[in-house]
Amino acid sequence: MEFEEGDKIKVKKAGVEYEGIVMPSTTGHIILKMVSGYNAGIDPKGATVTMVQRRQDMEAASKVAVNETKAKKDLPKVSILSTGGTIAGKIDYRTGAVTSQFSADDILQAIPELAEIANFSGKAIYNILSENMKAEYWQELSRAVMEEIKGGTDGIIIAHGTDTMMYSAAALSFMIDTPVPIVFVGSQRSADRPSSDNAMNAICAAKVAVSDIAEVTVVMHTGPSDDKCSIHRASKVRKMHTSRRDAFRSINSEPIGYVDYASGEILTSLPYVKRDEKELKLRDSLEAKCALVKFTPGASPDILAYFIDAGYKGIVIEGTGLGHVSTDWVPQLERARSQNIPVIITSQCLNGRVCDRVYDTGRDILKAGAIEGEDMLPEVALVKMMWVLGQMKDYDDAVDILKQDIRCEINERSLD
Repeated sequence: MEFEEGDKIKVKKAGVEYEGIVMPSTTGHIILKMVSGYNAGIDPKGATVTMVQRRQDMEAASKVAVNETKAKKDLPKVSILSTGGTIAGKIDYRTGAVTSQFSADDILQAIPELAEIANFSGKAIYNILSENMKAEYWQELSRAVMEEIKGGTDGIIIAHGTDTMMYSAAALSFMIDTPVPIVFVGSQRSADRPSSDNAMNAICAAKVAVSDIAEVTVVMHTGPSDDKCSIHRASKVRKMHTSRRDAFRSINSEPIGYVDYASGEILTSLPYVKRDEKELKLRDSLEAKCALVKFTPGASPDILAYFIDAGYKGIVIEGTGLGHVSTDWVPQLERARSQNIPVIITSQCLNGRVCDRVYDTGRDILKAGAIEGEDMLPEVALVKMMWVLGQMKDYDDAVDILKQDIRCEINERSLD
């Protein structure tokens, strides 16, 4: 029997029957992606092949089923904006690799339980892996969110790759005053894997999108089990593991709350901005020419000099411990100040607070004009710098705003 990559077939050989999707093969064997998520390689010699369903027929039937389900529900309206990433990933039958080709409607087809929570509309803003994210894409995304809210949606879900999700979430939190929930969600493991977290994360995100939590949040697995998801504030979240499903953590803060997967109940532990508490406002100007620099022992001050001479408008430094760099960096900090380039000092420790008043080096850094980043995460400080410099050009005004807490990125006091 003739079959093509992407078709669902049954292969029977030596009394054993295998069923799955046909994958690319370079060996002459039949490679199947089975329901379990694992691949099977079968020598076609002596095997019997039966067609179950053609790829195009499966895709057409899935789209019809989703459209019919959406039309039947009298539920809140939620917009899914797809940017790519693993949650929107599927097998590319040309290469056998996971690729971000899903549209927002494809997510609904893959996770039909979403149709019980809300009426969804979908739009693919772009289809990229998150390492390809840029400031201009954040602006495009923020404008798309603005239009969806103006159009009457009750909540926004943004499907995003996990590697740079914390940057994008922080960027939108600064750019948008929102009267409805804006929820970033991703997946550490693609849908073809048996341990995928895409369905649970998306369902929990949908629960938050129809809730009263009108902030920009990140909703991802809380622990290794499929029991609940954390609702992280966009300005306090960080990806802390390369592959674990519970990779995301709130840093220097507790999560806003949790979503119980079984019941769908939301339990909150922190105050939050409530639905319709704020009027919709977009301030999407960004200064893209800002840099995040990691200080290391023995690092040359020429590193800082490069960004000053290259015309960068703002710099964030990941300093050691309490927020230090070596004394031979101080002249470059003074030069940055003389050229009205704000420099924020954060800590590589992540947990805890910068304090440059304890040791002589810290005091020299402050005297040179550096700004203490308090307990801001370095990447949040970078995004905040880009946003502040996009709003104002006066150095003193920018420094004043950089020192203020805008989106709960700075705690008034440390937790411990």
